[in-house]
Amino acid sequence: MQQSGVRIPTCSVAQACRAICQEERKMNKLNSSICVLIGCCLLGQTSLAQNVITDWAGIVQPAINNSSSPRPPASSEVLHATIQLAVYNAVIAIEGGFEPYGSPISAPHGADVRAAVATAAYRTARARVDPSQTGYLDSQYQTYLATIPNGQAKNDGIQVGESAATALLALRANDGFNNVVDYECSSNPPPPGEFEPNGGCGTQPVDAKVGQITPFTLVDPSCFRPGGPNPLTSRGYTRDFIETRDLGRATSTVRTAEQTDIAYFWSEHAYVHWNRNLIHLAISSGLHIRETARFFALVHTSAADALIAGFNAKYFFRAWRPRTAIPRADTDGNPDTDPDPSWTPLLSVNHPEYPSAHGFFSGALTEAVAKYFRTTKLTWTLSTSKDAVPQLIKTERTYYDLEAITRQIGDARVWSGLHWRHSMRDGDQIGREVADRVFENYFRPIHKHD
Repeated sequence: MQQSGVRIPTCSVAQACRAICQEERKMNKLNSSICVLIGCCLLGQTSLAQNVITDWAGIVQPAINNSSSPRPPASSEVLHATIQLAVYNAVIAIEGGFEPYGSPISAPHGADVRAAVATAAYRTARARVDPSQTGYLDSQYQTYLATIPNGQAKNDGIQVGESAATALLALRANDGFNNVVDYECSSNPPPPGEFEPNGGCGTQPVDAKVGQITPFTLVDPSCFRPGGPNPLTSRGYTRDFIETRDLGRATSTVRTAEQTDIAYFWSEHAYVHWNRNLIHLAISSGLHIRETARFFALVHTSAADALIAGFNAKYFFRAWRPRTAIPRADTDGNPDTDPDPSWTPLLSVNHPEYPSAHGFFSGALTEAVAKYFRTTKLTWTLSTSKDAVPQLIKTERTYYDLEAITRQIGDARVWSGLHWRHSMRDGDQIGREVADRVFENYFRPIHKHD
């Protein structure tokens, strides 16, 4: 369903919708971090310091997902993308240089971009986060505005931000984000190959709604649906089964200590992990306000639409997890997959196995980063919170190629016992294709600028 005011190219424009949808085939320390973010506003904004975009990316994060109102990674990222698009439009209205998302909004000459961004982020977030978080946002917004000198520029910036938030929220008013989508097993117990929620049939997995949310840039998320899980009796399934069985077991004696630490490194809430590390990348790269706005819009929109397309595929295929498949291998019809009733994975998540969510989330994100910087050869030190993952030993890892990140994620999810290798590859491919399409059609320059 096309959104009014947003130019969404048809699926045929994007690689002929993967050959017409593949011939129809067949995404106590948080608060201290926020104080640091706000502090930069008091110290002034330089090319190698945080700016209003990175500030508010950090401020909204704990309002989107927190211990009192937790939200799964996929729906968290979709919500963050909504906020980031309002921020982007506010910046572009004032500074120009790139196509707006949807219809353009006007801005008086001299409007303060900091006031505009803070207002756009605040108003958009406040309308969509859990009501328990509105007080937190109110306080952060008032504190931030107090650092901006009063005057016409500030007032005009606030109005631009209000307009950006109002327009974006109207655009997304019927996007299905708040819909409740229930999951039902086809039988109890489900047949071999079918996903069963962590709590058993009759309980709900997470983010079943995400695949039905209106995408930001896609006409039909099923256009990116991959070919499906390997047949249970295939050689590919057997090979993946043995690898995950041996390396992904909670008590594996095959998996090394380093492999276990890598598995834990990639186990933090993916939205929180990626948002923090994108903020650090924007700051270390010296991106100015307009550059950061475009960078975040490109990356988060790519990731959000990849999550929508990927979860659409997840709940279409409804594929079982290794935690079910390995103990019940005597039911899969494959003589080469031996059951192990005592097998449990190192980690567990509560949604269908195929395709991998970390695959399409991280695949889209890293592809969008590569498109923005026009290279995969990027030095990026990523961090994972030990508070979130207490088993973790190494909290920082430095990568010199974005491809190395996605390769390691593929390994980590197998070593965690969460996925088959085939699911990682297909998930990554979804993410890359969505990000390529977003880059080619959105947030494009409209004239040369300094």
